[in-house]
Amino acid sequence: MSLRRLQVTLIVVGLAALVVMAGLFSTAVRVACLVVVIVGAWWTEPERSRRGGGWWLLVGVGAALAAVGFVVAELSERSVTPAGIAAIIGCALVVIGATIGFPVAPKRRIAARR
Repeated sequence: MSLRRLQVTLIVVGLAALVVMAGLFSTAVRVACLVVVIVGAWWTEPERSRRGGGWWLLVGVGAALAAVGFVVAELSERSVTPAGIAAIIGCALVVIGATIGFPVAPKRRIAARR
């Protein structure tokens, strides 16, 4: 995956997780954002095997936790609060993982002039 594609994917995934976490939009919008989080975790999966790819574990586990928590919260009235908290924690893990994993462009070394 190219540097730019990884950067854009992590930005979009982080923003989508924030939308799910905030809960300010309709269920359809939050489901769409949850799908974006899951697809983004899947797209960035090859990066976990690279050096410094430990951040992906946060994104992957967070996406799974957010999906399960969101689905349970929507389907079960008895467990709305615990499942909602799990979804929020999962989204927070996704945001943290995307922040840690966000690559910056390598700095160019400037040769010392003599």
